[in-house]
Amino acid sequence: LRRVALSDRHDQYYRRWLFGVLGPSMTDLTSRPAAFLDRDGVLNEDIGYAYRPDQIIWVEGAMSAVRWLNGRGFWVFVVTNQAGIARGLYDAPAVENLHRWMAGEMAAAGARIDDFRYAAFHPDFDDGRFSDRADWRKPGAGMLRDLCASWPVTPAGSFMIGDRDSDVAAAAAGGVPGYLFTGGNLLTAVRAIVEGGA
Repeated sequence: LRRVALSDRHDQYYRRWLFGVLGPSMTDLTSRPAAFLDRDGVLNEDIGYAYRPDQIIWVEGAMSAVRWLNGRGFWVFVVTNQAGIARGLYDAPAVENLHRWMAGEMAAAGARIDDFRYAAFHPDFDDGRFSDRADWRKPGAGMLRDLCASWPVTPAGSFMIGDRDSDVAAAAAGGVPGYLFTGGNLLTAVRAIVEGGA
């Protein structure tokens, strides 16, 4: 270990169903630190442009890690680049539906993801649809900043885990420590970070 873009219409739709699935966390808005987790390569195996539930292979310890973070009072947020939207490989509702499914699978295992953000923008496939949120694409920190503006996040103790240098750079730009996950058990990695062994 080493230390998204949506249209307004999609953003409103996404938040409606997301809070419907994850509503219990909204009853306690105490300020607390956040764990920002990349999606592909951290929570699930990175197979390249996953957008359907049948493509998701959970990383070992992923659900246990999220449940462990929940139990220690962290907000748990997913921040993921989804350039497949800009490339035309799939659309925003497909990503939203996948995130809803992932949240449901986590909930069934007693774990809670409090919110998701994804960046659809890619500079090489920019047709103007997502350019207003270009800074959401990692290594930009737009997704982290938006989550911190939407939730009562305490910067002290917050951190990010990703599998690429761009994730660590996004964390630095967002003012939180970033850690590179290179595989293995995610719970082991998370505990090492939180308990000071990373």
